[in-house]
Amino acid sequence: MDLTDLVTAIEDRSATGIAGALHRLINTGELVDGDRLPTVRELAGTLGTSPATVAEAWRALSATGAIVARGRAGTFVAAQARWTSRYHRMSFFADGHPHLDLSTGVPDPALLPDLGPALTRVAHRAETSNYIDAPVLAGFGDVLREAWPYGVPALSVVDGALDAIDRVLRQVVRWGDRVAVEHPAFPPFLDMLEGLGAVVVPVDVDMDGPRPGALSAALEQQPVAFVFQPRAQNPTGASLTPARVKALARVLRSAPDLMIIEDNHSWLIAESEELSLGSVFPERTVHVRSFSKSHGPDLRVAALGGPAQVIEAVQAARQLGPGWTSRLLQGVLLDMLTDAAVVAAVNKARDTYAARREAFRLALSAEGVRVPPGDGLAMWIPVTDERSAVMTLAAAGIGVSPGLPFCARPVSVSHVRVTIGNLPDEQGPMRAVARMIAVAAGQGGGDGARAGQAAQAAHTPHAR
Repeated sequence: MDLTDLVTAIEDRSATGIAGALHRLINTGELVDGDRLPTVRELAGTLGTSPATVAEAWRALSATGAIVARGRAGTFVAAQARWTSRYHRMSFFADGHPHLDLSTGVPDPALLPDLGPALTRVAHRAETSNYIDAPVLAGFGDVLREAWPYGVPALSVVDGALDAIDRVLRQVVRWGDRVAVEHPAFPPFLDMLEGLGAVVVPVDVDMDGPRPGALSAALEQQPVAFVFQPRAQNPTGASLTPARVKALARVLRSAPDLMIIEDNHSWLIAESEELSLGSVFPERTVHVRSFSKSHGPDLRVAALGGPAQVIEAVQAARQLGPGWTSRLLQGVLLDMLTDAAVVAAVNKARDTYAARREAFRLALSAEGVRVPPGDGLAMWIPVTDERSAVMTLAAAGIGVSPGLPFCARPVSVSHVRVTIGNLPDEQGPMRAVARMIAVAAGQGGGDGARAGQAAQAAHTPHAR
């Protein structure tokens, strides 16, 4: 692409507009890996703007990895600069599905409640809606508010937790903005921010959630938002404690304009105490609750609550697309949330996951692999070599996620993420899987063939 074509593509000649135009050209393939870009002064002169403006755009693009400066040789489109999905890389297997897939965070199908009774009851009273009805079904909003962890200013319903996070980010983040994100993080968060041209500012976590000192350091870079998971954090299983909420609140008071975005993705199947920074900052916290792991991923229903201006902006933007989340599905979920048999089934699932997680943690410990107690479906397991561990387990028919897609910055210790949704509960197969993971992690011994057989056995119906 020559200079004239490049200038034509830049309609907004602010730093944000220049950076955004270049990023679009890279994503569409009009600028490709290795293309040399004009100098700052050359582009500024042609655009009729100041060199400082172009330099600011170049800095934003460099921070997101889209371009790279090579001294006197010039500035170039970075290799592999086009957007690639971390989400895809965390659970993709080139040779088909493994016998035992521990790479995905899906719930155990056997622990999901039966949809049949609710579908029958709701279908008998379903009504035709028009295009301008309220986005939240009457009665559903009342149930949501009653169970919300704080007095939320406004509520809406969207098509799953990731849809909620994506829509909120699009309202509060602009190209080149900095966004604080927990590290390690759920890969789709990093994908979303990269797609928006945001600069990720990592915030280290421990088992009590984001570290206050790390968040304080991140705030020095003046991020516009902070995205994290307050319970059953994926991948570490960390959950906020009351003391950590107080410590984070002290830090966040120094950034009164920062938007706080919480993803409570395992709401009803997490056993840790439900805590939210919205209890301290309701006017600038967006809290998301998902029902996928408790009631079924295919319901595609999540609730989000937060400041009225953000929720109303999300709702207005949806009018140009899906409009609303199916009120029929909202009715099904409302029925299930208020049905005693379903509530009991969800509570049983929560207890089963907790017992399964602890049993597997102890099985790993017996093989020399130490994983701290946590919550939810994900476990973050240290390994000597990530690639070797993933390939070793894949050869035995066990799928796990490589740790790199979860990392918001380079790390010195490699990990893999293992999820417990598809783990067998029988002690023999579970111990065999733990033994193989220890072998792959480089921290234990054992018989890989036996673990492979256990993986295949766990995939058969009798293993459930």
